[in-house]
Amino acid sequence: MTNAYFSSVILLFKFVILIPRKGMFMESRKLKLNVHRIFYKAALPILALSFSMTAHAAEPLKIGYSDWPGWVAWQVAIDKGWFKDAGVDVKFEWFDYSASMDAFTAGKLDAVFMANCDALVTGAGGGRNKMILITDYSNGNDMIIAKPGIKTLTDLKGKKVAVESGLVEHLLLRNGMKKAGMKAGDIEIVNAKTNEMPQVLPSNDISAVGAWEPIAGQARKAVPGAKAIYTSADEPGLIYDALSVNPSSVKERRADWQKVVGVWGKVVSYIEDPATQADAVKIMAARSGSTPAEYLPLLKGTKLLTLEDNKKVYVKAAGYQSIYGSTETANNFNWYNKAYGLSQNVNSYIDSSFISGN
Repeated sequence: MTNAYFSSVILLFKFVILIPRKGMFMESRKLKLNVHRIFYKAALPILALSFSMTAHAAEPLKIGYSDWPGWVAWQVAIDKGWFKDAGVDVKFEWFDYSASMDAFTAGKLDAVFMANCDALVTGAGGGRNKMILITDYSNGNDMIIAKPGIKTLTDLKGKKVAVESGLVEHLLLRNGMKKAGMKAGDIEIVNAKTNEMPQVLPSNDISAVGAWEPIAGQARKAVPGAKAIYTSADEPGLIYDALSVNPSSVKERRADWQKVVGVWGKVVSYIEDPATQADAVKIMAARSGSTPAEYLPLLKGTKLLTLEDNKKVYVKAAGYQSIYGSTETANNFNWYNKAYGLSQNVNSYIDSSFISGN
């Protein structure tokens, strides 16, 4: 579109500047002045819009990320300057998880990292998005943490459990309850922000909380003897984590997003290579506010997905081995628990083209 605007300006320029040089309109100084006025009135808005569009295209991609190993992993690329090497300008902004989704919905971000179930909730609330890359699936780092004396989910019957209602830990809890043969009413849900769980678990009336690492570890430390009684390792693929992008940005900045996806392959290789893993963990721990020794175990609970892994996950299929099947399960959960009023079109949230190349 910008080229078309510049073409229009060039045509006007030729009309007003070049033609008078050939002798036309020279008999009337007044007429020539009027023509120049017409040129400026027509050209200035076109030039302003063209420059505006050029400036917009040059803006960095704004990406919201929060304290989850699969997203903190991007700090490696940030610190190493890999985005600049790839020729793409990005700006990562650090948030508490729910606040990142709010900022995305408000149009303050081009993209945000979310669990696939939460991408649906955000989309239903106005923050439409496309999952263009699956960074990982949770393999134990999401968990239900109970106070001493509570060993299984069934021990929670008649008790209060704090989770961020309608979001990922709520899904994990319901999945575990279903597998244990429990009904929704067997547990009283108390809504609380995930980042507040270390302060919530010590409350006298709360028997367990849902949280992910490293917040889960902070919650366990807050109550000596507290431990995880159900984790995402009990259902691999229940929780996928994705780079979710505003659909307009996907369309307008496709080449840039393709470069971002390409950088992810380099990130995973650096983290998993024994020769560079220590450096990667040091970088991730610093972003998370912990030590490398504390952070290293968290890698086991997050299965980072390579670009080749993504190709398998993006195959349409039922069940948890596919992002489609997993997200459909999440959609059913969200709708049943009134996270949104209308069931979502799962396929509209998933864009495999950045992985498949189609």
